[in-house]
Amino acid sequence: MKATNRSNNKRKLRVAAVQMESRANDKEANFVKIEAFVKQALKRGVELIVFPECCITGYWFIRNLTPKQLQELAEPVFEGPSTQRLLKLSKESGLTIGAGWIEAGAKGVFHNSYVVAMPNGKARRHRKLHAFEHSLVRSGSEHTVFDTPHGFRVGVLICYDNNINENGRITALQGAEIILAPHQTGGCRTKNPHLMGLIDRKLWDNRRRNPRAIEREFRGDKGRAWLMRWLPSRAHDNGVFLIFANGVGVDDDEIRTGNAMILDPYGRILTETWKADDAMVVADLDRSLLEHATGKEWIRARRPELYGPLTVPTGLERDVHDLKFEE
Repeated sequence: MKATNRSNNKRKLRVAAVQMESRANDKEANFVKIEAFVKQALKRGVELIVFPECCITGYWFIRNLTPKQLQELAEPVFEGPSTQRLLKLSKESGLTIGAGWIEAGAKGVFHNSYVVAMPNGKARRHRKLHAFEHSLVRSGSEHTVFDTPHGFRVGVLICYDNNINENGRITALQGAEIILAPHQTGGCRTKNPHLMGLIDRKLWDNRRRNPRAIEREFRGDKGRAWLMRWLPSRAHDNGVFLIFANGVGVDDDEIRTGNAMILDPYGRILTETWKADDAMVVADLDRSLLEHATGKEWIRARRPELYGPLTVPTGLERDVHDLKFEE
C-alpha cells in the first residue's frame, strides 16, 4: 500500500484524527489497530494521520506500575521497535503517522512521548511538557515544531500541554500551521463539579444495545461540552489548524470519551464524532484559511516588550506530579 505522490506546494492537505481504545501493555494488539486505520486512511486519500497519546502502550494503568514494570513497558525512541515499525508503516503507505508511548530515556528517566514518522524516513519526537502519569515519568523541556513532506509546518502538544495557553502560542510563534493534539481525556475524576467526572462503566459495556445513553455522556460535560470550553480557542487564538485525537472506552478504571475532531484556524469544527467506539474522522485543511485568520492578526499585533512578567515565577507554580488532578 502506498499513497500517490503529491506536490509539496499544494493548497490542501487531507488529514485524519483517530479515537481508539488501547489495550494496556499490549503493543502488538494496539499496532494491529493502528495499521488497520492506516489502511482505511490510505483508501480515503489521507496524507497525515494522528493517533492518541500513549496509544501503543496504553495509558492510565501506567500510574500503578512498579519501577521494574515501567522499565519493561518503556522503550527508546528512534532506535526502538515502535519507532522502527512506525517508520516502516509510513514508508509503505506514504502517510505521515503520529503515535505515542512511554519512552525509556537516558539514566533511568522515562517520558510520555509522541513520535511522528514521515515517509521520507525521518521521525520527530515530542516529550510531554506537563507529564504526571507516574512519579518516574519526567516532563519534557522543549517545544516541538517541524516541517513535513506535505508542505505544512507541524507542532505537537500532548494532552495537558494544550491546557497551558503559553504552549499553544509558543508553538504558533515557532511557525506551526497545524497542532497535533493527541490526548487521553474525558470521563476523568475531578474535584470540580462543573468539569468532567466519571462515566458509569455499565453505559460503555451496554453501548451496542443503548448507544444514546453513552453518547449523551460523550456529548455532555464529561466529554465534548468540556472540550468546547477551551479547545477551539487554541486553534482560533493562534491561527492554526488543530487535530484532536483521543482515547475512547475503557482506560483502566475510567472511560475515555473520544470526540475526535479537526478544527480550522477560526476554531470551527471541520469534522467530529461522538461515536462510542473506535473511529476516524477526515478533513481537508485549506492553506488559504491561514493567512487572514484572526489569531494570525493578533500575533502580528503583539508587543513582546510588555510580556516579561510571563517568565517571572509567581510562587504559585507547582510540578504537575504534585497537583493531584486527573486529566
